[in-house]
Amino acid sequence: MSVQPERSSEGPTDPELMRRVSTGDMNALALLIGRHQERVRRTAYRLLGRWDAADDVAQEAFLRLYKSAPGYSPVAAFSTWLHRIVVNLCLDLLKRRKPSQLGAMEWLDEGVESDVLVRQERVEAVQRELSQLPDRQRVAVVLHRFEGLGHKEIAATTGWSESAVESLLVRAYARLRERLKQWAET
Repeated sequence: MSVQPERSSEGPTDPELMRRVSTGDMNALALLIGRHQERVRRTAYRLLGRWDAADDVAQEAFLRLYKSAPGYSPVAAFSTWLHRIVVNLCLDLLKRRKPSQLGAMEWLDEGVESDVLVRQERVEAVQRELSQLPDRQRVAVVLHRFEGLGHKEIAATTGWSESAVESLLVRAYARLRERLKQWAET
């Protein structure tokens, strides 16, 4: 299976940079980090709800990227491969944390409300309900809704089947709709 090279608007593709990283080129590593760091941090934050944890995941993800460079083979898109590392690190952290340790997720409400208090209440309700989803459902929703990945991309990122992804999303969105239906009316 051949994959289209991922290229920034200028410069080498991500797989080319990985080849250079595998030879010890730290400038290539810096370019990869520069290209992907914010998205990695944002994804980790959306899954974990805490910036400090997201920063730790980002650091570990790029350390794993560096260590994996010699064996990297661009079978899938680089971004899919990197997302998989991030999601797996987040799932590992979520397994070790208690639900009460989930932090605030203020990114959830992307709309504009005139009443700040209503908006804050809505954000808190969505945060609470998203944090109550099972880990796999939360991962699927974050990758789908907030990272804009399709079912096929989520399946490639997580290693789950497309039908499993679809099922997780259907159940998660149904639960969120049911639990948040009062906010649809305001």
